[in-house]
Amino acid sequence: MNPLTSIPTRSKPGIIRSLPMLALALLAYNIALSMGHDFRLTAAQPLWQATLISGASWSAGWNEVMIAGGLALLFIEILKSTRTTQHSTLEHLLSMLVFIIFIVEFLVVAGAGTNVFLLLGLMSLIDVMGGYAISIAVARKDLNIS
Repeated sequence: MNPLTSIPTRSKPGIIRSLPMLALALLAYNIALSMGHDFRLTAAQPLWQATLISGASWSAGWNEVMIAGGLALLFIEILKSTRTTQHSTLEHLLSMLVFIIFIVEFLVVAGAGTNVFLLLGLMSLIDVMGGYAISIAVARKDLNIS
């Protein structure tokens, strides 16, 4: 038995694995918008409220949750862009498509003309620029090692 033929091969990542994580933030924002949430208004009842050691009152509502979630998804996207796969081009193309959707929706949809949506869109821009920059740097490193 040849030991090289018994090595398990990794499955090829499909469209789901290549899907940009910030598309989830775009989807979540649009779902909340369709359910009637107005991101322009501050929440009357914050989700969290606490008094800090300094005595200052701190509260967080849905707007802050969306921004924090977007930052977490951006972190995952940056980690994903450090991989070198044959599907990196597809991942970058889909990230660019999500960014274009953010731009168009920001300009055309009235409910998307908020600071929360703008910040999510800027995160998408950082994803696109960072993805390309990291991929180029990793590719240069791979070429220098070979």
